[in-house]
Amino acid sequence: MQTDRRRYRLAAFTKNKTNPAYTGARLGADRMAARHGCTLTHHVPDKPDDVDEQRALIEAVLAERPDAILIAPAHATALNDTLRRVLAAGIPLLCFVSRPDDIACTAYVGSDDRALARGIAGHLFASLPKGGDVAVLEGHPNAITTAPRTAGFRDAAEARPGIHIKHTRIGYFQRAEGRTAMAELLATDPRIDGVLAANDAMALGALDAMRESGRKIPLVGVNATPEGVQAIKAGDMLGTAAFDAMKMTCLSVEAAVRVLSGQRVPGEIMLPVEIVDRRNCAAWDRPYSDRPLPEWGAYVTG
Repeated sequence: MQTDRRRYRLAAFTKNKTNPAYTGARLGADRMAARHGCTLTHHVPDKPDDVDEQRALIEAVLAERPDAILIAPAHATALNDTLRRVLAAGIPLLCFVSRPDDIACTAYVGSDDRALARGIAGHLFASLPKGGDVAVLEGHPNAITTAPRTAGFRDAAEARPGIHIKHTRIGYFQRAEGRTAMAELLATDPRIDGVLAANDAMALGALDAMRESGRKIPLVGVNATPEGVQAIKAGDMLGTAAFDAMKMTCLSVEAAVRVLSGQRVPGEIMLPVEIVDRRNCAAWDRPYSDRPLPEWGAYVTG
């Protein structure tokens, strides 16, 4: 891709410093920005997923007038006034991972959360041929991805005779909170046949709780993080859905560069649902720094 010689200034906003998927997102954005000769700064709340802190970070950066802003918004609507000011200032707004309601962002890069949750839930249920009682670990209540993933889990359960979602607990998309939620379930219920975790971090926390209790229960996650893939290789996780935040930020950076260079980009770029398990995890078994950068033409045609 040919761009002009200007060194574009990009500002990227992720939701926390604790979810490994966002570590990958930031590293991917850095790598793609370096490919295009851009400068990129990261802005992350100290308190995970804090809406007020993310708003304050955006407002501070807006005063500096970057060439483009890339963001995974911490709430579906609470940031809208600030995001409208970004657009009113003529600054391209690229959203990734989650899309805010009622905001016409310049481009959105994401995946179908409900579909990927149905896919990974079906993968778990296939390992339970006689059915069973399943626990769900949900994400942060404010997160835009939480409700559709829970809905996808329920879609899959309703379509599978003999499967019952027996428990639902909030794990906030964090490993420590996932461990706490799972430990509480293990302490109160002697029969849990499977676990649906809405991201890998909570799945790994659930594994921590299982090891401490001496129980092993089939479980799956979402994100295909390097840590999640290692757990799959070890036989501790059945699989994960590749909701790939690194690819999303990479494509967001490229979309920003294309917009700033006067090119047209689609308003929506959706990554396909991919299930990662022991059969294919070798392709994902590498740190974010070694994973290949996505090529624009593989996801955008025309």
